[in-house]
Amino acid sequence: MKFPRLNIPRIGEYKILLYRILLAYVFYFIARFLFYIYNAHLMSMESPWQFFRLAYHGLAFDTTSILYINSLFIVFSLLPLLVNTTRIYQKILFILYFTTNLIAYATNFIDFIYYQYNFGRSTVAVTESISHESNRLSLFAHFLIRYWHVVLLFILCWALWVWAYKKMKLIAETARPTLKYFLVSLIAFALIVVACIGGIRGGDFDMSTRPINLVDANRFVTKPAQANFVLNTPFAIIRTMFSNNFSKVNMVSEATINSLLVPVKEYHNNPKTTPNVIIFILESNAKEYSGAFNTGMHIPGYKSYTPFLDSLAPHSLVFNNAYANGYKSIHALSSVLAGIPSFKDAFTSSPFPNQPTESLVSVLKSEGYTTSFFHGAANGSMGFLGYSNILGMDKYFGRTEYNNDADFDGTWGIWDEPFFQYFKTELSKQKQPFFSTLFSVSSHEPYVVPKQYEGKFPKGDVNIHQCIGYTDYALRRFFTEAKKEPWFNNTIFVLVGDHSNTIHYPEYAEEMNANSVVMLLYSPTEKYKGIDSSLTQQIDIYPTLLDITGYDKPFRSWGRSLVGDKNIPPFVIRYSSLLYQFMTEKYTCTFDGQKAVGFYAREDKALHNNLIAHRNGAMDTAELRCKAFVQDYMERLIDKRLSGLSNR
Repeated sequence: MKFPRLNIPRIGEYKILLYRILLAYVFYFIARFLFYIYNAHLMSMESPWQFFRLAYHGLAFDTTSILYINSLFIVFSLLPLLVNTTRIYQKILFILYFTTNLIAYATNFIDFIYYQYNFGRSTVAVTESISHESNRLSLFAHFLIRYWHVVLLFILCWALWVWAYKKMKLIAETARPTLKYFLVSLIAFALIVVACIGGIRGGDFDMSTRPINLVDANRFVTKPAQANFVLNTPFAIIRTMFSNNFSKVNMVSEATINSLLVPVKEYHNNPKTTPNVIIFILESNAKEYSGAFNTGMHIPGYKSYTPFLDSLAPHSLVFNNAYANGYKSIHALSSVLAGIPSFKDAFTSSPFPNQPTESLVSVLKSEGYTTSFFHGAANGSMGFLGYSNILGMDKYFGRTEYNNDADFDGTWGIWDEPFFQYFKTELSKQKQPFFSTLFSVSSHEPYVVPKQYEGKFPKGDVNIHQCIGYTDYALRRFFTEAKKEPWFNNTIFVLVGDHSNTIHYPEYAEEMNANSVVMLLYSPTEKYKGIDSSLTQQIDIYPTLLDITGYDKPFRSWGRSLVGDKNIPPFVIRYSSLLYQFMTEKYTCTFDGQKAVGFYAREDKALHNNLIAHRNGAMDTAELRCKAFVQDYMERLIDKRLSGLSNR
C-alpha cells in the first residue's frame, strides 16, 4: 500500500508515523490478551465485557509506555532533514523502532510466567533479586528452554509486527528546503510533542497533577489482581526506573527487630466492641493553625483558625506532638489506614503497593465492618481510588457519586461543607458497624472559599488561613447534624492532618516542628479525653483503633497504640533533608540509611548542635531502633509481607 502525494509537505511521513505507533497498540493488546490466557485463573474476570472494559482502561498505560519507548523514533521521524524518505534513513528508523520496542515488548512475555510467582508486574525491583544471583545466565537459559512456548509466541509476534510495519511503505522523494516545508515541519513537531507529553502523563496536560502511576490501575478493577491486567510490564518498569529507593539492608538481627520494633503486635487491653469508626484526613491541616494544639508553645501574637476544633478538643484525646509520616496527601493515606509511612519516595509510587496489605480496612472488615472512602475530587485523584481498592474498601464516593457540579469549587472538587453533609447522609445508609474515611479538599490551592462565605473567615497572615477556617466550619456543620443520627454516640472519630503547609510562625520553620499536624481522637462518651504530649505519628492511628475495639489477634504494625501500648517507647520516624529522622523522647537521630550521622537534643528543634561526638547509651538505642525500622520496612515491602497472612 502506498500513500498518494498531497500538497501538504510531509503528510505521507506523518501518516506513516501514526500507522507505526498504532501498530504498537495492536501488539500491546495481543500481549495483554496472551497475559490473560496464561494467568486467567488469577484474574477472575466476570465476563467478556469486563475483559474489554479493563483492556480499554489499559490503553492509558499503553500510551505512556509506547510514547516513552518511541520518543527517539518519533523525534527522528519528525526532524526536517530533507532525507527522511530515503531508503537509508528509513532503514535507520526501522532499526531504532524495533530495537527499542522489542526489548520493552519482551518484558510482557516474561511476565506471562513470572507473574504466577510474583503476583505483580515486574518492576525495576526485579533487578534487586537478580543482582544477588551468580548464575544469572544459566537461569535465563533455563527460562528460555522451559518456557519455549513463550519464546515462540514472542518470535511470532516479532515476525508479524515486522511484516505489518513493512506493509505500509513510504514513497521516496527528494524534499526541497522551502519555507513551507520547514514551517509545516515546525508546527507538526510542536503539536505532536505536546500530544506525546500528555500521553506519557496518562492523557493529562495539567502539570499540577501527578502522572498516572502503578496504583492508578486499581481505579478500574473489582479485584486487585486485575490491576496487573490493566498494566503492562514496560509501564511498571518505566514508572519505577528512577524512583526506586527501596532496597534491603542487613544492619540488625531479627531478635533486635522483634524486641525494639515489635512489628507484629497483639493487644488484650480492652474488651471486644464494635463502635463505628470515622477518620477525617484533613488536607493541609498543620498543627500551627489550631490553638488547641499550641498550648504551651508561647508564640507571640498567636492566632488560631479552627474554633470548632478548639471547642472539640476539651472533650477529646488531643495529641499535640503529632507528625505526618510523609509530605504528600497520598503518603498520608497509607500511613493512616495501613500504618505504612513514606520516606524518600512514596510507598504508593514505589514498585510495591500492589500487594495484599493488612490495614484498618482488612482487619475491621474481618470483624464485620462495612468500609467506605470519601473524597470530593474527581474519582481517582491523588491515587486514592486505586489505593482504597488495594486495601479492599467496599465503596468509594467521589465527585462522580456526588453528582452535582453546582458544588464544584472549579479546581479540585466538591466544596467541603456540602460534601461533609453528603458524607453524613451516606453514612446513615450504611450497615453498622461501619468504618469510613473522608479526605477533605478545600484547604488547598488556589485557597478560595465559596462566594457566600467570602469574608466570613479570617484571611489571616498566609493564604491558607481562611480555607482552614472554612474546613473547620464544615466540620462544625457535620458534627451538628451527625449528632442527630442514631449511630453518632457509638462512633469513634479521628481527625488528623495529612501534612503541613504554608508556615507563618518562625517556630514552625524549625526542622523538627515542620510537618507536625493536628491529631485528636473523639468519643461522644468522652471515654478518651485529655492531652497527650508524647511523640505521636500517623502510623499510630492503625494500632490505636484496633486496641480500642478490642481486636485481640496478631497484626502487623510499625506504630504503637496510643491508649495502652506500654512496650514501645514513643517515637516518630520520617524522612527529611535527605535523611531519616528518628525522634525519641530524649534525642533525634539523623540516619543516612546505613549509619547515624547526627544526634540532637529533643529541644534542639532546629538541629543546630550535633552531639554525635558525645554518644551515649540512649543515642545508641535510638540508632538501633531506626535501623530496625528501616530494615524491617524494606524487607516486608520487597518480600510482599504486608498481608496479615504472611507477616510473621
